[in-house]
Amino acid sequence: MPENRSLPPTYWPVARLRAAYVAAEVSPVQVAEQALARARAVNPVLNAYLEITASLAREQAFAAERAYRAGSPAPLAGIPVSIKDTFDIAGQVSTRGSLFYRTNRALRDSGAVRRLRAAGAVFVGKTNTAEFGQSATTENLLGEPCRNPWDVSRTPGGSSGGAVASVVSGTATVALGADGGGSIRIPASFTGLVGFKPTHGLCHDEGGFRAMSDFVCPGPLGWCIEDARTMLGVLADRSFARNSMSASLRVAWLPRPEGRPVDAQVLATVRAAVRRIAQLGHTVEEPSLDLSGWEDAFGPLVLDEERRERGHLLAQRTSLTDYERKSLEAAADLDEFAVARARELLGEYRSRIESFLRQYDLIVTPTTSVPAFPIDERPRAIAGVPVDWLWGAFPFTAAFNVPGTPGVSLPCGYSDGLPVGIQIISARNRDDLLLDFAEELEEALAFDAASVKAKWASAQLEKGVVL
Repeated sequence: MPENRSLPPTYWPVARLRAAYVAAEVSPVQVAEQALARARAVNPVLNAYLEITASLAREQAFAAERAYRAGSPAPLAGIPVSIKDTFDIAGQVSTRGSLFYRTNRALRDSGAVRRLRAAGAVFVGKTNTAEFGQSATTENLLGEPCRNPWDVSRTPGGSSGGAVASVVSGTATVALGADGGGSIRIPASFTGLVGFKPTHGLCHDEGGFRAMSDFVCPGPLGWCIEDARTMLGVLADRSFARNSMSASLRVAWLPRPEGRPVDAQVLATVRAAVRRIAQLGHTVEEPSLDLSGWEDAFGPLVLDEERRERGHLLAQRTSLTDYERKSLEAAADLDEFAVARARELLGEYRSRIESFLRQYDLIVTPTTSVPAFPIDERPRAIAGVPVDWLWGAFPFTAAFNVPGTPGVSLPCGYSDGLPVGIQIISARNRDDLLLDFAEELEEALAFDAASVKAKWASAQLEKGVVL
């Protein structure tokens, strides 16, 4: 990936930053202080962080500096990492995006955080999230909405909205997010980042927050596949070394899954990326794939867990966001037959997708139907077609949480100056293939992360925002 070395170290990729630490060009302590200073500067505008963990970050940065001096740095030693506030950091507040937990201090690290800590990461802070991760945008009752650094009037998506805002604003090199229905891929698409959702069950979060457990995965958000690969290796306790793409793959291109409408410019941008896939020598076909039924499995199982875990909160509904209150009300009316039927449909749907992915190596779709939209203004029509409020803007991600397949959103261009993502899906446990293919396409598209960062920084300066 080409690099713009005039940008601050917090924008450098992981490998470049590690090399700079080894060469003593910069120190983990210096970079941590830069990350913390930027976080304090941008947070009043972006609301990316619910808590900036300055003391912890400094402690971790000093430890990383000692590790480099001793010649024994861990994979993420000294790398600024933000942590979505649905994960627990020992001694820090874990709000889960809810007023009910605004004073909830975690006693221990959850599993994903423990692995990142052991890998030497520097925790800049806990990032903003939808309440209990239950929305594809990032608004809650803890404060102002999280804002998209490309245009602060727009949403960064969700529920990992604070995670992407932290990276795009240069306060963290990579971010830990979680994806139960698109909560990594949607915000990645809206902000020009790489967002990787692993195979369900590959990355564990022992002792962590429970929501969407049948579908959710911890995963990385960053500027490039190489960074996502490194962080995923830490989260999964295994190596994901890159392999060359020696064979042509069979790729299923689904421009409008389930016949859902897509913004014309978004579709044109993704189509151009699909043409590049064909130019790389892969076989691109446009088959029919029946994705109907995912909502019938997804909805009842998510609501059933909300009822078990948080049904008791409904009595104090004034302290809940509208979307969480409505979820809990719907959950209260759910009968056991509907839950049992959803469990049956889950198995049927997974078998259908697994069968399709024995015929095709990969599935490609737009990540979202539209680019980032103004906060609190979800589109009610797309390309002239009415859409529902809940899934209309982002109907293509949860359909692949249901079968548990890995997926990535890769930035591939712009729509009216806002980033657009292409979603790529592989079969379960083929995360390695997905990473290799996505990195090949990333290089071919030359959607240069450094240029994206520079363009964003320039736009902010023109608006008088000094970062």
